[in-house]
Amino acid sequence: MAEAPDVNRLSTAAARGDLKETEQILESSTINVNANNKFGRTPLQVVKLGCPSVAEALLCAGANPNIRDPSGGLTVTHDAARDGHADTLQVLLNYGADVSLQDDAGNLPLHLAAREGHQAAVELLAPLTAHPFLPNHAGLTPQQLASQHHRDDTARWLENYVP
Repeated sequence: MAEAPDVNRLSTAAARGDLKETEQILESSTINVNANNKFGRTPLQVVKLGCPSVAEALLCAGANPNIRDPSGGLTVTHDAARDGHADTLQVLLNYGADVSLQDDAGNLPLHLAAREGHQAAVELLAPLTAHPFLPNHAGLTPQQLASQHHRDDTARWLENYVP
């Protein structure tokens, strides 16, 4: 098992989006990629979301995309959806990310993508979400969140979406 400093180094490399260093650390140690760093997060939970290749390197090494953040119950899939990184979402999906997990507020990744108006992420997530019309704990569906936040194109797409 790797020492905590290795997990911290891996987390730092992942957060910077440094593929070369991430791969070097993964190749040179028997690191547990699902171990928590000094901030209580796994390397995948802190990965630079616009770097799908770094996320894929971690996932290839056994990182679990469904581990929840201790603050809010978010998964990395929620984070990628909220920030509109459809490319990273696709990588997460390829490695078993569950898009039907709700965070502590009852939001699916689809809710967060819709709220922010990330159309590509919404179109990717909707067909893969078990219940795409599920309301969150505030009683709002992804379509209602998009509408409430003036993401009109996304709200319209969701309104017309038929699973």
